[in-house]
Amino acid sequence: MSILVVGSVAYDDIITPFASRQRALGGSAIYFSLAAQHFTPISMVAVIGDDFKQSDMRLLESHRIDTTGLIRESGPCFYWKGEYLGNWNDRITHATHLNVFEHFNPVIPHDYRKAEIVFLGNIAPELQNKVLDQVEHPRIVALDTMNYWISHAKEALIETLRRVNILIVNDSEARLLSGEQSIIEAARTIRAMGPTILCIKRGEHGALLWYDDQVFVAPAYPMCEVVDPTGAGDSFAGGFLGYLARQKLDIHALRRAVVHGSVMGSFTVESFSVDRLAAIGTDDVNKRYQAFVDMTHFDR
Repeated sequence: MSILVVGSVAYDDIITPFASRQRALGGSAIYFSLAAQHFTPISMVAVIGDDFKQSDMRLLESHRIDTTGLIRESGPCFYWKGEYLGNWNDRITHATHLNVFEHFNPVIPHDYRKAEIVFLGNIAPELQNKVLDQVEHPRIVALDTMNYWISHAKEALIETLRRVNILIVNDSEARLLSGEQSIIEAARTIRAMGPTILCIKRGEHGALLWYDDQVFVAPAYPMCEVVDPTGAGDSFAGGFLGYLARQKLDIHALRRAVVHGSVMGSFTVESFSVDRLAAIGTDDVNKRYQAFVDMTHFDR
């Protein structure tokens, strides 16, 4: 079944301690879609500028991504320039230009409105709510957010969370949203806001999942070489929801989904932009998933 994703499309200038890349294809919708398409078809809703490359459009369309919902506006695409420091966890934002994204008003095409799975990428909570007003009866609604929206639009975000099944955030976002320093207490507080499933990403330290009264802990894949961590979180979400698209929603499927999310995030960091995500195939995903299983399995 197809996943509806609503998010950003961007061109990024990225600086790392070892190299740099200008006008790298990015944005939450891009990374999510190119990760999730390895599991199921994707329908994307986003705004692009008149500088969006035709080659990038062909890239999306060649990877089972329906671009009917991409709206082209006059002006440049959303732009971000950032620099990663030596430990990869800290980064400096040098420039952010919203450009056509500033007035993004998501209109969901009629054919997308019956989507059973909806991923609300990192956009304003008011827009996330507007998307939910347009879809019919999704089986799963997952949401991502960031520190900016938690700090500047918390009331709207909490209203949206009441309509969401799954929240995917990192540990600093979880602490800011909940007001708790303990991840355990943060999870308890956030789940009381609405999401029955909470996944907290912890970068190189893996991920935590809460569902009902159960907790699952997964490591990060330790064998990849980090080139550019941009988009790893959105790729994690793509692998997580992409895998769930064809599964019964239970704790066993959710555990496997977390590992598939970690797999897709590990591919993303191995290259600039979406280069690695666009190059791998099903065999690559399956082999890395099996390597994850082998590394984490132990007898009782």
